[in-house]
Amino acid sequence: MPKGKKEKAPNGTDITPNGIPPIQNPGQEPDNGAPAGNVPPNSVPNGKTTHGSFGSPEGKVPNEKTAPPRRKRRIPTDDLDDNELLKRRMAEGRGGPGRGGPPMMRGMIKEKPKDLWKTAKRLFSYLGSAKLLVLGLLVMTLLTTAATLAGPALQGIAIDSILHKNPDGTFSFLWERLVLSLLGMVAIYIASSAFTYLANIWSAKLSQNTVYRMRAELFERISYLHIKFIDSHRHGDLMSRMTNDVDNISMAISSSIASLFSGAITLVGSLVMMLYYSPIMTLAAIVIIPLTVFSSTKLSSIMRKYFVRQQRVLGSLNGHIEEIVTGYKTVMAYGYEDKAIEEFDDYSNELRRVGITASVFGGLMGPMMNVIGNLGFLIVAVTGGVLALNGAITIGVIQAFIQYSKQFTRPLTEIANQYSSIITAVAGAERVFEIMDAPSERDDSGEPLDVSSVRGDLSFEDVQFSYKPGEPVLKGFDLEVKAGQKIAIVGRTGAGKTTIVNLLLRFYDIDSGAIKLDGRDIRTIKKSDLRSAIAIVLQDTILFSDTIGGNIKFGKLDATEEQLRKAAATAEADTFIDRLPQGYETLLTESGSNLSQGQRQLLSIARAVLADPKILILDEATSSVDTRTEMQIQQAMIRLMQGRTSLIIAHRLSTIRDADKIIVVENGRIVESGNHEELLAAKGVYYNLYQTQFKGIQT
Repeated sequence: MPKGKKEKAPNGTDITPNGIPPIQNPGQEPDNGAPAGNVPPNSVPNGKTTHGSFGSPEGKVPNEKTAPPRRKRRIPTDDLDDNELLKRRMAEGRGGPGRGGPPMMRGMIKEKPKDLWKTAKRLFSYLGSAKLLVLGLLVMTLLTTAATLAGPALQGIAIDSILHKNPDGTFSFLWERLVLSLLGMVAIYIASSAFTYLANIWSAKLSQNTVYRMRAELFERISYLHIKFIDSHRHGDLMSRMTNDVDNISMAISSSIASLFSGAITLVGSLVMMLYYSPIMTLAAIVIIPLTVFSSTKLSSIMRKYFVRQQRVLGSLNGHIEEIVTGYKTVMAYGYEDKAIEEFDDYSNELRRVGITASVFGGLMGPMMNVIGNLGFLIVAVTGGVLALNGAITIGVIQAFIQYSKQFTRPLTEIANQYSSIITAVAGAERVFEIMDAPSERDDSGEPLDVSSVRGDLSFEDVQFSYKPGEPVLKGFDLEVKAGQKIAIVGRTGAGKTTIVNLLLRFYDIDSGAIKLDGRDIRTIKKSDLRSAIAIVLQDTILFSDTIGGNIKFGKLDATEEQLRKAAATAEADTFIDRLPQGYETLLTESGSNLSQGQRQLLSIARAVLADPKILILDEATSSVDTRTEMQIQQAMIRLMQGRTSLIIAHRLSTIRDADKIIVVENGRIVESGNHEELLAAKGVYYNLYQTQFKGIQT
């Protein structure tokens, strides 16, 4: 059967690519179409999803019938950065309602005043780890430049050998001197080619080693970034920094390092030789330097802002593409293709506009420097002609001086021609360093926690929290959980249920109050130790492109094969795994799309079993599966919760009837608390939620 195709079982059930029917009712779609991502959406009783997600504030339910129209946002006129200007232009450019980007655009990077030299200095500091390569490159550049500087002098000697003026006023032809100078030039040019070849090899090694180190540090930093930073930046933009920006830095280093070394040495060497031949002509040659410096500085200040903006718009474009590809099923299901194309066109047109402007200004630098260089050549030629007519210098000296004057201006011209790539690299480096300078969870202090001694007592004491200042999500939240208790948390969408989980795992820290584990404030505990005591099973299971066994071992990387199989059996996942041709070595596609939703959820439970947590969090773990699969998952979860403190977030109230305590959260506060029967008897909020689900009462 071709890869990716589905076949039908005799009863009409789809057979997944692994060759067995998924765990589901006949005819049910095996995948719920929820896009895989870092932050799965919350689920509500009617099956709708929200933009509020695990790790981010709860949002409101969008209209399911049509794609939500994009609203035109009010943008203040002061402190507009590139991203805000881009959003305004998109919102107003087509004349329709709200052409701004997707909701995540509100988290794009704000442009701040940049320090070109500070960034360049920091970028070059990465070369310090390859001192031998830098030294070798510098030596090869010195030798190449010395050979290049010797060439014009030998050319001048050769020319003067053809028509040598003797002391008595006669002219003679110096064959021996001519032959020696020609042989010297051949040797020098061969040596120069060899030195240049070696310099290119070492330059490539230097750039790749430098970028390798930078990319490794960047990925390590991203791996430990605060959830808040990830939530406030588009994932595509972060990936653009990891790929496009780092590649631009690599190209700039490989092409510019040797040029900068060579240029500095050539400038000094050419100036010395020019002064040696004729101080008067040297003065004529350096007349154009102030004009060169002024013109390049003025143009570079204009260029730089466009290259910075170009990189930012490119990051926004990548972010949009990443969102559409990740949510492809949702895009198709809601007929959002045309709007997605329109938004892509907005980004692409803006990138084209900014790119053209940046390229135009970048392309001006080279021709402008050539014009100034030719002007200097004209001044030198006229001055040399006058001196030659007066007998002050020879024709060979004029020829050599012209060569040196060109070499003197050549580094400036080369740097000018490479300026666009250098500026692009510096702009990319600024974006990369912004991530590297962002707070890391590794930087957080805390005392170690002996996970084996954790009992599982939890207490929330007058917890206040808000994702945005002035917009509290939890308001004086109080909750006591005894070790081994099973606590269910229910409430309407946006009430703050998932926020409780975020705070317990310290994805965010509370504004005031305290959350305690076994009487100890969790802010005093190392985050890694705290999280190792907690396992979580989400509504949308995150699986990786690895084997089934590798995905289960995500809960405990050093688990033995016996522990792995025991965890799968406890989660009732061993049945379908054993039926696979390769068993635990079956390779999953991206996000485990070659398994059904129920199978993926069982793997998630097996992962939690293997982690052997003291505290278990179930966040809508069965809301995306059918009733039969839910019953199987429920049995697995019952085994998983035995002897553990468990927090269950659920909209399906049928799954929490046996909870020791059910708390009802409303507007960031606990409004009701008790077991299932007590809350029904109270006929309050929980009663209304229950009636809505089981009695058909409209709300």
